[in-house]
Amino acid sequence: MELKLPVRALVEFLLRNGNIDSRFSSVDRALLGSRIHRKLQKAAGKHYKAEVSLSITQQLNDVTYTVFGRADGIITESAEVCIDEIKTIEIPLETLTSETYPVHWAQAMCYGHILCCNEKISQLTLQLTYYQIDTDEVKQFRRQFTAAALADFFVDLLQQYEKWALLTLSWQATRNASLQQLSFPFSGYRRGQREFAIAVYRCIAEQQRLFACAPTGTGKTMSTLFPALKAMGENYGEKIFYLTAKTITRQAAQEAIGILASTMPASSPLQLKSIVLTAKDKICCMQERNCTPEACPRAEGYFSRINDALYTILQNNTVFDRALIEAYAQQYCLCPYELSLDLSTWCDCIICDYNYLFDPVVHLMRFFEGRGGDYTFLIDEAHNLVERSREMYSAILDKNAFFELRKQMGKEHKKLYAALGKINTAFIALRHLCGSKKQYTQPKLPQELDTPLRDFIRYAEEWLNDNKGNALEQEMLSLYFNTKFYMRIADNYKENYTTLIYLSGSNVIVKLFCLDPCTFLDDSLKLGNAAVVFSATLNPLDYYRDLLGGRENTKILNIESPFCTANLGVYVADTISTKYINREQSCADIVKMLYTFISKRQGNYIAYFPSYAYMRLIYEAFCGAFPDIQVLLQESEMDELARETFLNRFQADTTHTLLGFCVLGGIYGEGIDLAGERLIGCAIIGVGLPQIGSERDVIRDYFNEKNGYGFDFAYRYPGMNKVLQAAGRVIRTEQDKGAVLLIDDRFTTSAYQQLFPKHWQQFKTIKNCSQLEQELDAFWQT
Repeated sequence: MELKLPVRALVEFLLRNGNIDSRFSSVDRALLGSRIHRKLQKAAGKHYKAEVSLSITQQLNDVTYTVFGRADGIITESAEVCIDEIKTIEIPLETLTSETYPVHWAQAMCYGHILCCNEKISQLTLQLTYYQIDTDEVKQFRRQFTAAALADFFVDLLQQYEKWALLTLSWQATRNASLQQLSFPFSGYRRGQREFAIAVYRCIAEQQRLFACAPTGTGKTMSTLFPALKAMGENYGEKIFYLTAKTITRQAAQEAIGILASTMPASSPLQLKSIVLTAKDKICCMQERNCTPEACPRAEGYFSRINDALYTILQNNTVFDRALIEAYAQQYCLCPYELSLDLSTWCDCIICDYNYLFDPVVHLMRFFEGRGGDYTFLIDEAHNLVERSREMYSAILDKNAFFELRKQMGKEHKKLYAALGKINTAFIALRHLCGSKKQYTQPKLPQELDTPLRDFIRYAEEWLNDNKGNALEQEMLSLYFNTKFYMRIADNYKENYTTLIYLSGSNVIVKLFCLDPCTFLDDSLKLGNAAVVFSATLNPLDYYRDLLGGRENTKILNIESPFCTANLGVYVADTISTKYINREQSCADIVKMLYTFISKRQGNYIAYFPSYAYMRLIYEAFCGAFPDIQVLLQESEMDELARETFLNRFQADTTHTLLGFCVLGGIYGEGIDLAGERLIGCAIIGVGLPQIGSERDVIRDYFNEKNGYGFDFAYRYPGMNKVLQAAGRVIRTEQDKGAVLLIDDRFTTSAYQQLFPKHWQQFKTIKNCSQLEQELDAFWQT
């Protein structure tokens, strides 16, 4: 049996111990570390050979190990050979000793053993080089080792790992044999579904990227998971990451695995380890999350307890949902979030939020810090990723946060107090740039903040080390992490960024705004071998491919709707303008059109609006004109109970007509599944354009210069996606029948017509309520 194992994964897994302590967690460490490595390597001189790949194959009992990695540097001066291992740290250098991180010596010792074997060296020197990322200070430690000592250490590691190696290899063989027997769980494929599944399999086998627009009803979840699992059974892909934006789609992926498992015979069940990752704040069992050993008993000693518990859990389970993880965390006194991450290392399919791959703060470092691996990425509801990724790669700081902290802490810590004062002064200087306006935009970093913020980070670390348990600790930690993230974004600031400065009363807000996230998303997708990016509304495909990390050779697939087009009636009322200046005068016409739309058949309907203000205007007018119609109104702040109550009003066996008033792009604009008679029609008022503002305008200007499609990229495409998502709530199954009413004179212009999906091409243009009444009579009677 053969097993490939990275050096770093081997030593970190076996030698970890102690506590969870989030006080000095890394932020964007991979990008920062790579730059620092290059900087130190370049300065080391001609005798320094950087990034040396090392590998050794060694037999131990029944397992042949191939252990590999890259030494940061090998120094050859005179007769001495020295391996250099570079580490970036965030703790103050004065607290660092040669014994602080034993795992770093272990990593270097493994590289030393491999080099001694490969080059027939009898003795060498190991060097740890520590770089403090906030002060730019360097500290080094050196030790000498004989080849025999390194060999003994390496064999001892493999002996400790043997039971894990046998567990891994045995499971992989069992899993692959099981997946080879997997069959499609339904009696047949829907139209377009087989084509989609074949394209996904080929994409994975050929290590490509695929962007697919697969309309509602295609069965996107099964169309991607089934071929991905079949490919895994053929050794295409070590792990599958199913990434999505919403809880409901994560549940759909989990249910799809359950459906696949149900098709396997009882004598040969599906052998697949899957896990659903839950956000740290949601799964934390403490009243207030504080990931330090002093505050949480599950953080104290976590790494000393986890491996024994992990071995037992993995031998007894294959499906890890939230309830099971919480139960085991309780049994073994473990942090449920960290337990889920440790379990994910041994799982074949990981279902999680986009953040775990793309976000520079919360990405899964165990998988994605470094070169990645043989991973397959299935990215569902990918239309959400454009705005989500802009948020991930943008950073915000505001003057008041620093000013208030300075007031509360006083002058006892003079350096920190002074740094906070300089930050306040820098914000005031930025306020002057705005002049008499409320905002200012510049295509460069605000250099006024750079030095004061770096000083704050350094002195905040000292304060946090000396003031554990202080009443201001949490406030300081929050501002410390926000500032560190801001500086990480600042370090990556290029032409795809701009700086926005806002004034709000006495406050000054600075935002480093990511205009085009394509490069960052491309870098993330490179961490796997294949990626399938898909959605029901990934239209136009070229737009999403350009923004979501596509390349020139990226394949695209546009699948037709599997449902009968005659079951969907699409009507465009193009004599009504919903532009902002016309909203008051359009009110009466919209109310009449809505009443006509819902009066031809009893049932449940939703009307979608571009804003809360416009929605409330039409809602009040409609209630005044037709008080006998039952209505619902989406509120701007609705808790889980209120959301459930709202949706539960849409019942299939209704004896009356119900009209819900909702906001485009809101919680009811996508992701809800009101199949059959629970929803038989929706009206969409307006083309969904985002509100005009400085952020949208700078996106428009950036893409005007880049490709000439500024308005489309900033306004039209995001707006039309909301329209398509809302309209997609109507037809959910092959048996559904429903109508969509589009109210806006822009919908019949060529700019919008070319964005209509194929199954809308039979739309009818409506000039007045009488014509709509006639068309609906014919539609419902058919």
